[in-house]
Amino acid sequence: MSFPNRLQAAADQVAARLESALAGLPPSAVRDAMGYALKGGKGLRGYLVLESAMLHGVARDHALSAAAAIEAMHAYSLVHDDLPAMDNDDLRRGQPTVHVAWDEATAILAGDALQALAFELVCLPGQPNAADMARTLAFAAGASGMVLGQALDIAAETADQPLTLEEITALQAGKTGALFEWACTAGPRMAGADTAPLAAYAAAIGLAFQIADDILDAEGDADAAGKRLRKDAEAGKATFVSLLGLDVARKRAETLIDTACAALEPYGDKAQSLRDAALFVISRDR
Repeated sequence: MSFPNRLQAAADQVAARLESALAGLPPSAVRDAMGYALKGGKGLRGYLVLESAMLHGVARDHALSAAAAIEAMHAYSLVHDDLPAMDNDDLRRGQPTVHVAWDEATAILAGDALQALAFELVCLPGQPNAADMARTLAFAAGASGMVLGQALDIAAETADQPLTLEEITALQAGKTGALFEWACTAGPRMAGADTAPLAAYAAAIGLAFQIADDILDAEGDADAAGKRLRKDAEAGKATFVSLLGLDVARKRAETLIDTACAALEPYGDKAQSLRDAALFVISRDR
């Protein structure tokens, strides 16, 4: 099976787990908005959880709950990032954003509920090492990780000077990289194994993912990409492409993928699916 087909199959399984979780909630506009926010996307973070779990012999049912958790957490972050007080985006994955499709209050509550759902999923009865999984997910998503990265991104819009390469790398390590690291290390955490190899893998692909996004924005002419580039330019915000140039940025992303694949050497051929995922990060179209 090709990598895109494996990725889609995993995404479908994770979506089914999320649909089951939502079905247990009382009917409401918030529940509908949660389901709406979870649709679309490639499900890469959930896939990374499933593959890292398989690599460490974690039962599929437990892995699916953890994979659903990271997708719920990611969806929450997108709902809140799109709000007028943040990035003020009207479109997400080709559809109206949640606050446009409903209203701002519903979007805020749906994001809150998705975050809560993420913790519920990692703490379901029987989930291995649930306390550590919840603690590390909170760290990755909070003011030391994703939220910090978003705060730095917002601050950059009104800063006197554009971010340096070191600063934008640190920003993206939180905004994008923190959840990637949690996803990649979920398997060894559930198994009580060493997380270091997959943490190194995650750090490399997380940064490569953001560089690839900047490259896609620079090369593409889609409305959403154009809007983002114009907004960043107006705010004086730096990107990897603006700092490095297109060719150097592309080479940096390729080097990071080589680093990620090298980190998988302890697992040998068993980690081929994660090598394929790393290559996908810089070959995707969005």
